[in-house]
Amino acid sequence: MPERSAQILNRSGLHARPAAEIVKAAAKFKSDITIARDDVEVNGKSIMGVMMLAAEFGSTVTLKADGPDADQALETLCTIIAGKFGEST
Repeated sequence: MPERSAQILNRSGLHARPAAEIVKAAAKFKSDITIARDDVEVNGKSIMGVMMLAAEFGSTVTLKADGPDADQALETLCTIIAGKFGEST
C-alpha cells in the first residue's frame, strides 16, 4: 500500500474548508484512503474523520491509499496539501 507524508503549511491548519477539499478530492478515487496524524488514523473520504485529526500548522500527516488509482490519489492529495488548500496564509 503506497504511503506519503505531507506537512500542513497553511497557518490556520486543517479546519473545515481544507478538510472538505481533501474529502472532495479523495471521493473522486476508487482507492481506499486513510489519513493519520500521531496515533489517530481516519477515513480520508469522511469529513468528520478528517476534521478529527485537528492537524495544526506545521504538523505532519501520513496518507495511505489502497486500490487501482492509489498513486494518483496520493499525488493529488499531497499537491492540495502542499498548495495550502488554496489559502494565502
